[in-house]
Amino acid sequence: MSGSGPRSPGQHTPDIITDRNAKQGDLMADGLSEPQMFPMARAARCPFDPAPELRRLIEEAPVSRVRLWDGSTPWAVTRYEDARAVLADPRVSVDVAEPGFPHTNAVSKARDAQMKTLMQMDAPEHIVQRRLMTADFRIRKMEALRPRIQRIIDDLIDEMLAGPNPADLVEAIALPVPTLVICELLGVPYADRAFFQRVAGALVMDEGDPAQAMAAGEELNVYLDALVEAKNAEPGDDILSRLAVEQYRSGAMTRREISTMGQLLLVAGHDTTANMIALGTAALLAHPAQLAAVRDGDPELVAGAVEELLRYLSITHTEARRVAREDLEIGGRLIRKGEGIIVVKSIANRDPSAFAAPDALDVHRRARHHIAFGYGAHQCLGQPLARVELQVVYGTLYRRIPTLALAVPLERLTFKHHAVFYGVRELPVTW
Repeated sequence: MSGSGPRSPGQHTPDIITDRNAKQGDLMADGLSEPQMFPMARAARCPFDPAPELRRLIEEAPVSRVRLWDGSTPWAVTRYEDARAVLADPRVSVDVAEPGFPHTNAVSKARDAQMKTLMQMDAPEHIVQRRLMTADFRIRKMEALRPRIQRIIDDLIDEMLAGPNPADLVEAIALPVPTLVICELLGVPYADRAFFQRVAGALVMDEGDPAQAMAAGEELNVYLDALVEAKNAEPGDDILSRLAVEQYRSGAMTRREISTMGQLLLVAGHDTTANMIALGTAALLAHPAQLAAVRDGDPELVAGAVEELLRYLSITHTEARRVAREDLEIGGRLIRKGEGIIVVKSIANRDPSAFAAPDALDVHRRARHHIAFGYGAHQCLGQPLARVELQVVYGTLYRRIPTLALAVPLERLTFKHHAVFYGVRELPVTW
């Protein structure tokens, strides 16, 4: 990277940056007289691509001001190397209570004020809390779940094939697979899935009533509080039982702290992968040659296809939100202490300097260096589980149903434009 790029995390930042850079930081980005509203709308005919305006930003104004719902104007970082630098920089914070933090909307601001999870913690608190969960999501442990996940997907495919044709792949496959897996890991009864999926729906929508979202979050916390208490009385072989025995009994964590951690794992642990299964399938069905390669490919190709689909789709719609804890320079721009930063992972994963022909879906591409799971200290804790789930599903579904096809034209699909995780609401398929 050139000398004008981001400084390394350990490099000292002078208290006084040159007048030229300071003035440059105050200017609107390269020819943009007004900050663009963020998020920008996707093109209707290109539902798998980031908003076209983001392509212009990455080419003309890779670090530029954008305008949010509340009138604030944080910085949008769009280039791959700059994005990784910000995500790994200890001078930026994920603490939503910090002045200047760029909240997604009124719902997320209200929700964040109510509940603090790993996603909103800086070091050293983040390190302590994350270490409590690291062993539960180690690669070797997640790989050991592969046979169980294989049985789940095979059973669900059997049920779908025995039922009506066409079917909704979201309800038949995409949602049940990660829900069953995370329920078993946490020790949450799968029979209660309708309840927590309803509540999760209120928590992951980008638009809605803040009071309703807060009520939904509290409803789920009360449910998990009671479950933690039950696990404490009669522990099982699951994450909530372990936390109840090791942390709650010793007083190291309160019941509410455990239930808050459980809420994060439960909601994120099923909703992210469910959206990737459905949206990834829709993308492959829209690219028949890529679908055929995955259907006929060996496990190594399928694993690579998972990484490419993660890069290509980058489903975290709200992107990575941060706030500067001190003055820093990113991509030649001065970002001052207290200014918000949005790392736009979706377009950073389409940066031609990091990925050749980035707007093409190519399952033969080596794309493991994508940042769909984030980067640095806050990269997704559950990524080993998500990878195994996606590999098993993609490696099984199209092989077992080689005639799988969309039951409606692509343009008739309804996409989740106003949700934390991008996806399709329904995916009607036939075979």
